[in-house]
Amino acid sequence: MQQEKDTKHWRLIAGKRLYPSAFGCVLLYVLGFFFTPLYTIATICLAAIVTLTLTEYFILFMMSKPPVVVRHTPEKLSNGDKNPILIQLRSRMLFRVHVTVYDEIPAIFQARDFHLKTILIPGKTRQLTYYLTPQNRGSYTFGNIRLFMSTSLGFVQRYHVIPQVTHVPVYPSFLHMRKYRLVADGRFPESGGRRMRKIGHSMEFEQIKEYVRGDDVRTINWKATARKGSLMVNHYVDEKAQQVYCIIDKGRLMKSPFNGITLLDYAINSALVIADVSLRKQDKAGLITFADEVDGMLLADRRPVQSGRIMDMLYKLETTFPESNFEQLYMQVRARIQQRSFLIVYTNFESMSGLKRQLKSLVSLAKHHLLLVVIFENTELVQLSKTKAETVEDIYIRTIADKFTYEKKMIVKELNTFGIHTLLVQPEQVSIQMLNKYLEFKNRHAV
Repeated sequence: MQQEKDTKHWRLIAGKRLYPSAFGCVLLYVLGFFFTPLYTIATICLAAIVTLTLTEYFILFMMSKPPVVVRHTPEKLSNGDKNPILIQLRSRMLFRVHVTVYDEIPAIFQARDFHLKTILIPGKTRQLTYYLTPQNRGSYTFGNIRLFMSTSLGFVQRYHVIPQVTHVPVYPSFLHMRKYRLVADGRFPESGGRRMRKIGHSMEFEQIKEYVRGDDVRTINWKATARKGSLMVNHYVDEKAQQVYCIIDKGRLMKSPFNGITLLDYAINSALVIADVSLRKQDKAGLITFADEVDGMLLADRRPVQSGRIMDMLYKLETTFPESNFEQLYMQVRARIQQRSFLIVYTNFESMSGLKRQLKSLVSLAKHHLLLVVIFENTELVQLSKTKAETVEDIYIRTIADKFTYEKKMIVKELNTFGIHTLLVQPEQVSIQMLNKYLEFKNRHAV
């Protein structure tokens, strides 16, 4: 949020009606050489234009102060989501004026002609809201605010520049994360979440208590019953404090964009959702990032500060161009994660040969941990494979699309053959699908 600032950076510029009126006046003078009455009319029109121009100048510059303008921006923007930007104008004018606001939004949006229009009433405050949807993480710079003010006459305008340069960071989609909290709590069923029936019961012991009607007779503690002289049962609670690691591949295949957002950003948003939900479920959340080497590892923890640590770590992630090294990932995981954990690997394989090079490391990880590999579906190729082929070129394109689509399915089948859980998902659906998968494993006590 910017503090209120006034400025003397003002200028007088022509209004939208000045030049057409002046041109009409000149035309009447020219015609007045041939038709004398028009000369008199032209003189009257010129006098009217000058009078109205001076009147408007007097209203805008002599009788009024410029409005106070404040831009309100969030402390941080959410990547891939609509973020509200508020511009507040408080009128100090003595007359009603028309205002055109040009806000210098960050250059990455390439919207050089972006503007808002409103009418300011004396003594009133007007709020203008617009929305920005960033597609990349990083620091975004908002520039100055420029105002063009005029009365209903429209012969001159008062131009102001209000210095309000602001730097706002764009973080992974925390709005996305908050929305899916409702899904995890079962209060947002229309988004695709579904309830899972629990299989069996938890084995985390809490206490011994007296038997009451309805308790599971299989939990009767006979030793405690003999000592107490009445039926006693073991009471269990849901298992907690399981370790959940989101492992994000930063290799070159994760740079592919879909709907303007890279696969890496889809993975980051999904990892943020899973980390937040797992912490709310009393599990321990951790994060690992790698490409040709493991360059980031945040050990699993369930303290409240863990969510902020994960957010800060995800904020800085960028894709790299080397091929991902899963062998290095396996060595680091084996060395630093001793407890059996739930590992969610966000990666992408475009060919069976690419999978074969990394399969041995994935199989080794699956022997020691519950492993889920998340692979992104190429939605554009799927659409191409379903289009109607009318020319030889269309047949060729559709055949190639079918080949790559089929190979993706074969990659999933190959991973399943080795007992590795695999999720082939559209980039836009990765968060909700991954959340459902986590809740499914959680309810089955696999995590």
